[in-house]
Amino acid sequence: MVRIRIENVVASTSLGDALDLQSIALGLDGAEYEPEQFPGLIYRLKQPKTAVLLFRSGKVVCTGAKSMHEVETSVTSVAQQIKKGGEKVDLHPKIEVQNIVASSDLESEINLNAIAVTLGLDRVEYEPEQFPGLVCRLDSPKVVILLFGSGKLVCTGARRPADIETAVQKVAQELRGAGLLP
Repeated sequence: MVRIRIENVVASTSLGDALDLQSIALGLDGAEYEPEQFPGLIYRLKQPKTAVLLFRSGKVVCTGAKSMHEVETSVTSVAQQIKKGGEKVDLHPKIEVQNIVASSDLESEINLNAIAVTLGLDRVEYEPEQFPGLVCRLDSPKVVILLFGSGKLVCTGARRPADIETAVQKVAQELRGAGLLP
């Protein structure tokens, strides 16, 4: 069984219909709000180590989490702090995962040229002069896997951890079946 490590969970939600970012920026210690540079307020939490982006529309994006639990903790913490500052916010919003990025290791060096030919050009991009990894797009689950000659890989585009496991197992089985992985 290949070990998979979740590196980043990006999730979104809404805390209400509108947020007064100027007043929130004053109430949240360390918040960054420069509307000329970026339309949202950036608030970095130390525990869990995440960044929460707040927008005037009430929309919120949480990034940097290593699990759904960390996303929920971050969003709840920020919502409670904003509420203390006098804003009307939803303390229990529905959170939706947008993207999960994970890494893994096939524990063996692999020949990317042979893999590019075997997996077929319809779902693989490999241009070593441009990027050292092979880009493999899967239809089910709908994710992208970046494979490197070292055997390390990165999976992105998943919305559930189970999709990552399925994708990594699928690619590993396909490479073993083609004799490209021990």
